Amino acid sequence: MNVLIYAEHEHGQLKGETAKLLSAAERFAGESHVLVAGDNCQAVAEQVAHLAGVSKVLVAEHSCYAHQLAEPVSQLIEQLASDYDVILAASTTTGKNLLPRVAALLDVNQISDVIEIQTADTFVRPFYAGNAIATVKSLDSKKVLTIRTAAFDSVLNTGQAEIVSLDKVFENGQSRFIDETQTKSARPELTAADVIISGGRGMQSGENFVLLEGIADKLGAAIGASRAAVDAGFVPNDLQVGQTGKIVAPNLYIAVGISGAIQHLAGMKDSKIIVAINKDEDAPIFQVADYGLVGDLFEILPQLEAQL
Repeated sequence: MNVLIYAEHEHGQLKGETAKLLSAAERFAGESHVLVAGDNCQAVAEQVAHLAGVSKVLVAEHSCYAHQLAEPVSQLIEQLASDYDVILAASTTTGKNLLPRVAALLDVNQISDVIEIQTADTFVRPFYAGNAIATVKSLDSKKVLTIRTAAFDSVLNTGQAEIVSLDKVFENGQSRFIDETQTKSARPELTAADVIISGGRGMQSGENFVLLEGIADKLGAAIGASRAAVDAGFVPNDLQVGQTGKIVAPNLYIAVGISGAIQHLAGMKDSKIIVAINKDEDAPIFQVADYGLVGDLFEILPQLEAQL
């Protein structure tokens, strides 16, 4: 079964999800081709070509793909789909915007948030905020899947794939790019970070998040937050980790002042090592934590930073 993978990129850099999508694609017998759509994206194509498991890199360069809008890219994928049995994208805002359109154009069902590929047509996905796991079988001739990449490891940079340019152009009259606002930070992106330290309602205010910054700087960590902290206005919503925020699976996740509501656990429980700091010894977060420290975070965090 041949697989087509959609590669997300930004500012000339390939996003880390593609390396994990290739790991998922290994479960299918066949070649894995990666589609790079954009404007002036040859550098991204070269990055993709070095990933293990890539048989071919398809590059669609045109101004109509400059901002990777879902409407023209979905038409592009539909035109390429006849050569593939499986189409994969990450369960990101881009992937969730793109693949439903692809599935509709192909008149097949989409299966979302896949965390395990059992066979070529049987997949495992969570629902009810991760409290239940469904095993589903697709009878469609083409499988359209969004992958929760936190459940898969990245492939290595040991490939040397062929790069092929496409001349397919789909001008889009349904929508147009107007503007984007980006948050600038020297810290790693939440979904790509190896270490994350997150604060919850127990931080009491946005000003107290400065207690996490010194630790984050020493660990090279990203800073996250629970939905309660975001709803309280402590930090902006782009820091939210959880079912309605960002799904993460770093090597180390430090939860500070986070009780461990179901919504939050669904977004970080696949982390390799979980450390919890909370004054309530009965907090649900301790049920998933590998290491737990019961105490006042305002006393513990300065001590932790000093030790680091």
